[in-house]
Amino acid sequence: MTESTRKVMRSLLFVPGDSEKKLSKADSIEADVLILDLEDAVVPERKAAARALVREYLADRPDHRRQQLWVRINPLDHAEAGADLGAVMPARPDGIVLPKTRSPEDIDVLGQRIGHYEAEYEFPVGSTLVLPVATETPQSLFSLGEYARCGRRLAGITWGAEDLAAAVGATANREADGRWTSPYQFVRSLSLFAAHAAGVEAIDTLWANFRDPQGLEISCAEARRDGFSGKLAIHPDQVGVINRCFTPSVEEIEHARRIVELFEANPGAGTLAMDGHMLDLPHLRQARRTLALAAAAAG
Repeated sequence: MTESTRKVMRSLLFVPGDSEKKLSKADSIEADVLILDLEDAVVPERKAAARALVREYLADRPDHRRQQLWVRINPLDHAEAGADLGAVMPARPDGIVLPKTRSPEDIDVLGQRIGHYEAEYEFPVGSTLVLPVATETPQSLFSLGEYARCGRRLAGITWGAEDLAAAVGATANREADGRWTSPYQFVRSLSLFAAHAAGVEAIDTLWANFRDPQGLEISCAEARRDGFSGKLAIHPDQVGVINRCFTPSVEEIEHARRIVELFEANPGAGTLAMDGHMLDLPHLRQARRTLALAAAAAG
């Protein structure tokens, strides 16, 4: 995915697929991506009802919307996964979030299934994107570097800690001050670099305490500092904070513009000085990325 064609994915809000009330309010939320959830937010006896509601929600919004509309299906090895895809694909979601992804092979299998629906309904091949939650099983950690081969369906990589902690029997995954314990800091870092190695969006996991905006702000600032481009959200009140934190400031935009203009004025130069600092090509790439993100957010 090139900087010029990227879609902004700062805030990705989960919306329970079986809640008519929450679905009805979703259009007014400023999230870049709504993830209509058929997995953890829906109890087994409500799965079928949730599929019907989500399909109806998508079908009522056939054109490109202000928000991207994605669906989190159940894991590929879950009995409900096939029914989830069969219900929502005719209504053409922008993408599928795949939980408990075990390896890039799961993306291959999902891509093949999606491809059959795209052919059946005459959608452009490859138009339905995929976002794996890539760290929810212990085995998944050992193939994170292989997502680079997954091709154009892969829109990003995100990570999760709760299922992983349960899988290994951890009694906690955060310190008393809210920071991740060392195993989960490691997992977070692997996910970040796996996304960048694959050339896709690095999406940070959620901040679970939606009544703690200060903690969310700190978490967002740290994520953007480290190279994440967006963050999952579980409550509408989190969306504004996330969008603000992952949008370049006026000062950042101006600084990036000056760097680009300096290099354009000196074609062929590999190193230039500005404001007492030496700049080289990595600074130019970062400046262009900042401007692309700002333009995508504004658009």
